[in-house]
Amino acid sequence: MSQTFAIGIGGAAGQGVATPGDIFAKIFSRRGLHLNAYNAYQSIIRGGHTFLTIRTGPDKVTNMGDRIDLLIPLNQDTVDRHFGLLRAGAACIYNSETIKPGSATDGVQLCPLPVSKLADISRNKVAQNTLAVGAALNMMGIGFQTLETMLNEQFKKKGDAVVAENVALARTGYDYASQNFKPFDPPVPMTHNQYAVLSGNMALAMGGVAAGVKFYCAYPMSPSTGVLHWMASHARKAGVMVRQVEDEIGVVNMAIGAAHAGVRAMCATSGGGFALMSEGLGMSAMMETPVVVIDCQRAGPSTGVPTKTEQGDLWQMLGAAFGDYPRVIGAPLDIGDCFKIIPEVFNVADRFQCPGIVLCDLLLSEGRLSVDPRDLDFNPPIDRGELIINGNGANGSNGANGYKRYQITESGVSPRAIPGVPGHAHTAATDEHDEDGVLISDEFTNPTKRRAMMEKRMRKQTGIEAAVPPPHLIGPRDAEVTLIGWGSTYGVIGEACEMLNEQGISANQLQIRWLVPLHGEAILDILKDARHTIIVENNYSGQFARYLRSETSFVPDGHIRKYDGEPFMPHHIVESVKEQLAGKSTLSVPAHEIMV
Repeated sequence: MSQTFAIGIGGAAGQGVATPGDIFAKIFSRRGLHLNAYNAYQSIIRGGHTFLTIRTGPDKVTNMGDRIDLLIPLNQDTVDRHFGLLRAGAACIYNSETIKPGSATDGVQLCPLPVSKLADISRNKVAQNTLAVGAALNMMGIGFQTLETMLNEQFKKKGDAVVAENVALARTGYDYASQNFKPFDPPVPMTHNQYAVLSGNMALAMGGVAAGVKFYCAYPMSPSTGVLHWMASHARKAGVMVRQVEDEIGVVNMAIGAAHAGVRAMCATSGGGFALMSEGLGMSAMMETPVVVIDCQRAGPSTGVPTKTEQGDLWQMLGAAFGDYPRVIGAPLDIGDCFKIIPEVFNVADRFQCPGIVLCDLLLSEGRLSVDPRDLDFNPPIDRGELIINGNGANGSNGANGYKRYQITESGVSPRAIPGVPGHAHTAATDEHDEDGVLISDEFTNPTKRRAMMEKRMRKQTGIEAAVPPPHLIGPRDAEVTLIGWGSTYGVIGEACEMLNEQGISANQLQIRWLVPLHGEAILDILKDARHTIIVENNYSGQFARYLRSETSFVPDGHIRKYDGEPFMPHHIVESVKEQLAGKSTLSVPAHEIMV
């Protein structure tokens, strides 16, 4: 990856970590730079430790990286935890009256700010934050006017006095740095590009609107709550009915009810909430009513570590509800893909009248990424499938009396009429049924009809597999090592491959986006010539490795797993690959050496 610049801002919850992070993110974006941001925080309102990493550069930044160039600690705890992340040539800007960083090593520049001499801290408890931002922008070679504009935007709702106070503080820090601190060499660059900065939750919500979602409901559960926030804030403008429901059982049933009425409906939750939705997914499958459910994974089991990331819900998705039924499960590769995957999942779910599941995680949901607005297609192709919306039928469907909602077809897909269409009355229930929806198990279960209806539904799997593209190999086919991942590990594995290639170890990447259907034969064809395969995933048991083996009998040469709640850094993967190629292990569990 080309030259990047990473900032780490840390402190206790309530010390104002987010505001400097927002300012830096906006400034970098408006300078035409890419960025990737990740906030590691605890599940308490005040106290605990929060550490925000913002990494920027002229080329796409796919992950938070290994090291940081500028540390802004707001308390002593942050220095103690993260000082070791500073690379040679980095700097640490800190309040010299409350923080003692110790001796600088490896060319790290210590930049003490005498905060009480520069500001009235009795009146402004977060003055150190604004002073540090001003000093940092000076050291990066960014003009003060840019910061002044940003402060006006950030604080305008609090009134002119607050804006003026913060601009004055920032100017003081900016001027102090010019007289006392050495600037970064090279300075932070600037391009003529323009990027939007999105969180994964924003992208998921916006993708839903682009897909034509007209009903969204949820029960707040981190890290999925941001989808509900965005939907609620933009409901009227986007033409979406939004409801906060009493629990996740009500959520999924309400979403299925809206979908049965004919609109595209979506809901989002995390693993614990999805567990409550499981039976509802079976109802969606039996009624053949398409609905899309987003699962934003966090570290479990149970309440687990609710503000940390993990890829631990795969087997729950694979086994959601009971019995056999067709479904589609997609795992977005990055925050931009969170937007793109929603319309795709909806089209498949609508065409094949089945549940669609989007398997995201906290790393993407609450992370932020620069996205080229031109990559966001707000008019994607919309395919509602065999949907009858009037008495004359649609898509070639017969609207005459004698309508068979669950007509047995070669594809397994039957014409779906929304309630109220003349001549298309039918029964929709959770019991097994005949072609017209009449239940077959009230007095005597008809085994012939049960078998025929079961086979009809399952025939959809063939069409679903054809509708979803298989994965492809990234990098040279004859590489020394092939790294296999799924979902959100896409970016960090990609950078690890770059680092390995630079160090003389040829590496390529196979990233799985569609988990159901898996395209097992295509995967085996890709891997048949692989020299050394390693599966990388953010969970303890190697859930994808087990799934791939169960579907294809493929067993990799090694595994890299992380389950401490924190995402992979590139060097975790690079060091683990070297360890395994040297024959020291077949299972590497990188330690997050800096406690967060």
